[in-house]
Amino acid sequence: MAAMAAGVDAELLLEAGGLEEKVLGEAGAPVTIVEYASMTCAHCARYHTETLPELKRKYIETGRVRYIVRGIPTDPRAEAGLMLAYCSKGNYFNVSDLLYKTQSEWAWAKDGRSALLKTARIAGFSQKSFEACLTDRELLDEVRAMRNWGLERLGIEAVPTFFINGMKHSGAMSIDEMSAIIDGML
Repeated sequence: MAAMAAGVDAELLLEAGGLEEKVLGEAGAPVTIVEYASMTCAHCARYHTETLPELKRKYIETGRVRYIVRGIPTDPRAEAGLMLAYCSKGNYFNVSDLLYKTQSEWAWAKDGRSALLKTARIAGFSQKSFEACLTDRELLDEVRAMRNWGLERLGIEAVPTFFINGMKHSGAMSIDEMSAIIDGML
């Protein structure tokens, strides 16, 4: 079960960093969820493959939840995965979903770069676009700034962490746990 909620200043939470916000749902939704996750976190992968699809169906697609995704990479491979998702331009969510679904194939592989390239090729990256993305120093700096913002300004101590209408919840949650919180806000 997720840790108990603590509040955070809504304006601070919704300040956008240098990276473009990745958002699902309508701006006027009554509930806003901001998620911080790491591409190499097994709990995050489980959440993204099991809970998030149901959350999309039940709340995001029905206009009741606006969902903002932010990265808080916990290691260099997580940074690389997040960078690839950002480099995919309009395919951020498709690439992110693919990376979480194939996490066991690339996140802990002996040759992580080759394994990540194999997954990136499925997402449409060439060797050249893969290398260009992962050597983009400005993007890496922005990814690290997003991580540091979450750690230092929002007090994130674990991934995944969710801010549901400003209330902080740490740990992967099931759809039932998410629903209990969201339904109480609707």
